Amino acid sequence: MKTYVLGAVLAAACAVAAAQPAAAPADYPSKPVHLLLPFSAGGGGDVLGRLLAERMGKRLNQPFVVDNKPGAAGTIGTHTVATSPADGYTITIGGMSTHTLAPATYPKLPYDPLKDFATIGRIGTSAIVMVAAKDFPANDIKEFVALAKAKPGVQYASWGPGSTGHFCGEVLAQKAGVQLTHVPFKGASQIMTDILGGHIGVGFVDMATGTPFVKEGRVKALGVCTQRSPSLPDVASYKEQGIDFDKTLSWVMYAPAGVPKPIVDKLAAALQATLKEPEVVSKLVALGITADYLSGAEQAAANAIDIPIWRKIAQDANLKLE
Repeated sequence: MKTYVLGAVLAAACAVAAAQPAAAPADYPSKPVHLLLPFSAGGGGDVLGRLLAERMGKRLNQPFVVDNKPGAAGTIGTHTVATSPADGYTITIGGMSTHTLAPATYPKLPYDPLKDFATIGRIGTSAIVMVAAKDFPANDIKEFVALAKAKPGVQYASWGPGSTGHFCGEVLAQKAGVQLTHVPFKGASQIMTDILGGHIGVGFVDMATGTPFVKEGRVKALGVCTQRSPSLPDVASYKEQGIDFDKTLSWVMYAPAGVPKPIVDKLAAALQATLKEPEVVSKLVALGITADYLSGAEQAAANAIDIPIWRKIAQDANLKLE
């Protein structure tokens, strides 16, 4: 009888233990974490990634090694992460282009943005700014639209087909009733280089890339595609300039699907704590990013809602990529 009772007690204890969430491995991370960025070196996403890599590495007592793998509006590097081992040692930072716009424009996208990733958490929100050379013959969106009506086919740059910048350009063309010519670049930093070099007059870049150049007076900002940004408070949004469009854009940290939840939770805790550091917050503002942590579960749910919305926008703008 005693043996039976003891066995029952042990079985019950094992069942309770199995029902409890497993703790993160005590030694995780026990080696460097690979932060693969699907953005070009020198751009806003790169600067953001390196800042978080430094701070999170210190918190977790292991270096975060940054590697850039840009191309195809970020989908090449993002696919690499989706197919990486699910051990927590390869993570990435994604934007709207990689996780909500890509499925709306790429019918043969090699990854599923909802099923192939474990969402660690939202880093913050940002805007997309339309920048131009100082001598470009337009100073705001209204003047740009007037120019495009007088000279159909005005060129604008973005960091690739299907990128958020590409969307901003095509939405502007559609809603203003003008014809624009899209010129794809590999990264936002290259757009800035070519605008400064006089090779193209205007382009869309993320706030992290464009804000320093605007503040230094090296380029001018015609408007922001999304909501007005606190980083450039004097630059009016699309909606304020007569273009009926405003969306909040997010930077999000992801791991491959299948990474154990305790590891994802440990990374999320380090990210959330990092985003509370006053120095990090101020550096993000300087990059045009508002630190605004959102849990992985909440961000994944938001992505599921946003994808069909952007798919409708893509259909209306006739954006379909192979």
